Formats: sequence, C-alpha cells, structure tokens
Amino acid sequence: MATSDDFDMRDEDRLPWLETVDEDYEAGPSPLRIIALIALALVVIAAALFGYQYYQKSRGEAGNGALISAQEGDYKVKPDDPGGLKVEGEGASAIATSDGAASGDAKINVEAVPEAPVAGTKAKAGAATAGAAKAVTAIPASGGALKAAPTGPARSASSGASGGALVQLGSFPDEASANAAWTKTSKRFTYLAPLGKSVQKADVNGRTMYRLRVNAGSAGQASSLCGKLKVAGEACFIPND
Repeated sequence: MATSDDFDMRDEDRLPWLETVDEDYEAGPSPLRIIALIALALVVIAAALFGYQYYQKSRGEAGNGALISAQEGDYKVKPDDPGGLKVEGEGASAIATSDGAASGDAKINVEAVPEAPVAGTKAKAGAATAGAAKAVTAIPASGGALKAAPTGPARSASSGASGGALVQLGSFPDEASANAAWTKTSKRFTYLAPLGKSVQKADVNGRTMYRLRVNAGSAGQASSLCGKLKVAGEACFIPND
C-alpha cells in the first residue's frame, strides 16, 4: 500500500507551469508622503505670492490705483476778468515820472506839455542896418527898397532840430537825473548813442522840469525810433514843439 511519503515530490521534480501564480500587488503611496507633497506645494505657492508682493512694493508706492473722479460742472470756465491779472503798482513809475516825481528807472513823460520858447541872443543892430542898406542899393529896379527881416529870438543849440524830428525820452526834476537816465538808456539801446541828446529846461505847472530828448534827424526817423523803443517796453512820444 502506498503512503504519503511516496507522493512527496522534490523541488526539482515540480513543474513550474503547473504551479499557482501569486498576484503581485503594487504598494500605493503612503499618507505621510501625500501630506509632505501638499505641504511643499503650499510653501512654493506662498513663496511665489510673497515674491510678487515684494516686487510690486519695490517698484514704488506711487498710488493706490484708485480712480480720480472728475470735477462737477464745466471743464473750462471763462474767467471773471478776461483782461488778466492786475499787478499792484503796474505803470505807477511812468505816471509818477510824468507828474514830475523823481524815478530811478527814468520812465518817459508822455503827458508833457509843449516847451516854452527858449530866449536867444539878438543880432547887433549895426550889422542888420548895414545888410539892409546893401540890399536896397544892389537891386534898384525892384520898385522899392528891400528891408532885412527883423531878427527874432534864436533857437538854442540844444534843441537840435524841428519838433517833428525830436523824440522825448523822459521828464525829470533835475538835470542830473536826466543825464543819468540818458547814460542808462544809451547803454541799453546802443543805436541812441550817436543821436544828438538835449536836456531842455521847462516850466510845468509852476515846477521846473528837465526834458530829455534826442534828435532823430527827420519826422519819419523819429516815428520809427519811438516805435522801436515802445516795442522794447520803453515809453516815448514825439513833441509838437
């Protein structure tokens, strides 16, 4: 009778393709590993947010990004005084100078009255009589005796030219102020230096004034000269006397 020992098989006698195959189960990730990965991802996200905020602050805090609301009403409003801002004391110096007050900037007196005639010297009576006699003798056929014109007051040399060729630059309380104004003005406007300068004494409303004038040569040149001075900000006018 056969026993169990008779059926024991050695390892080398086994047939592997007849053996039962054990299933291989892959081990899944552990919970600790999953928690570690989640924590690492949160750290990376937090670092990125912190870096972005730091970069924004480093660019400067120019504003908070809030919108600026427009003001109510019209965008452009017509000013109450279209003529512009009135500066206190504007033009006061020129007005004071024309009134006879002393002024350091020597503004021009545009309201000056015509100058009184300057008394000149009369020619000798003997010379005038001799000239008249010669005229009568030289032209006997004229039908009458020629008489020399009476000698009137001679115009002073300081007047320089007729009234239309003169340009008045200012009126001053004394001659020294007029000369100082001429020095200052002729240095600023070099084209005035070659012109004939004259300081004429005049009686204005009971006060003695000294008028600073230049001889432009002709009425047209006087008008052109005064126009150039006005463009440069100076005041001037052409006297009628």
